[in-house]
Amino acid sequence: MAMDEVFDKLRGLQDILSKKIELEQEIEESPKILTDQEEVLARYKKNFIEKNQEYEKTRSTAGEFRNLLFEAESARERAERNIGSAETFNMREYEILDKERRDSAEKEQQYRKDVQREERLLSDLNAEIKQITSLIELQESELSERRKRIDEDLTAKKSMLVELEAQEKETSAGLDEELLFKFDRIIRHKMGKGIVAIKGGVCTGCHMILPAQFANRVHKGEEVLFCPYCSRILFYEESDQEIEQEDYFDSDTAGSLADLEGLEEDEEDEEEEEEKISMDFDE
Repeated sequence: MAMDEVFDKLRGLQDILSKKIELEQEIEESPKILTDQEEVLARYKKNFIEKNQEYEKTRSTAGEFRNLLFEAESARERAERNIGSAETFNMREYEILDKERRDSAEKEQQYRKDVQREERLLSDLNAEIKQITSLIELQESELSERRKRIDEDLTAKKSMLVELEAQEKETSAGLDEELLFKFDRIIRHKMGKGIVAIKGGVCTGCHMILPAQFANRVHKGEEVLFCPYCSRILFYEESDQEIEQEDYFDSDTAGSLADLEGLEEDEEDEEEEEEKISMDFDE
C-alpha cells in the first residue's frame, strides 16, 4: 500500500475513532448522570424513615402522658369527693386530703401541658412526613422519566457505535495491526488527534520544532513516523511561508531568464551590425 494511501486512511480513521471514543465515553458516563438524583432520593427516604421513627416515639410518649394525666385527674377528683363527702374529720385528715387534691391538680396541669406539647410535635412531624412523601414521589417520578430518556439515548448511541465500528473495520482494512493499535491509543490520549501535519519543520500537534533531518524524512513520505515529543503520526504539508518562498523564487527566476534572453538578442543584433559595417568597408 502506497504511503499516501496509508496517510489518507489514517486521517479518515482518525475522525471515525474520535467519534467512537466520544460515544464510548458518553455511554459510560450516562448512568452516572442519575447518581446525584439517586443520592437526593436516598436522603429523602432516609429522612422519611427517621421522621417516622421520631413520630412513633413521640406518639408513644404522648400516650404515656395521657395515661398520667388521666391518673392525675382521677386522683384529684377522688380527693375532692372525699373532702366533700366527709361529714366530720379532724384537721390532720383534712390537710392530707387537701394536699392530695393540690398535688394531683398540679400534676394534672403539668401532664396536660406535656400532652399538648407532644401533640403539637406530632402535628409538625406529620406535616414534615407528608412533605417528604411528596418530595419522594416527585423525585421518583422525575428519576423514572430521566432513566427512560437515558435508556432511549443509550440505545441510539449504541446503534451509532455499531455503525462506527463497521466504518472503522472498512477504513482500517490493509493497515498494519500494530500501527492500528498504537494509533488508537494515541487518539485516546491526545484528545482525538492521532495524525497531524508538519509545517515548516514544526509539529502542528504539539508545536515543537523538529530536527531538520527528521523533518526531511517526514517530507519524503516513505515511512510512518511518530513525533518524538507528542507521539502523534506525522505527515508533511507545505506551510504558507514555504509556498510564498517558492512563488518568490519562481518569479525571480522567470525575470532573470527574461533578462538573459534580452541580452542574447542584443548581442546578436550587435554582431549583425558589425558584419554589415565590415562588408561596407570591404566594398
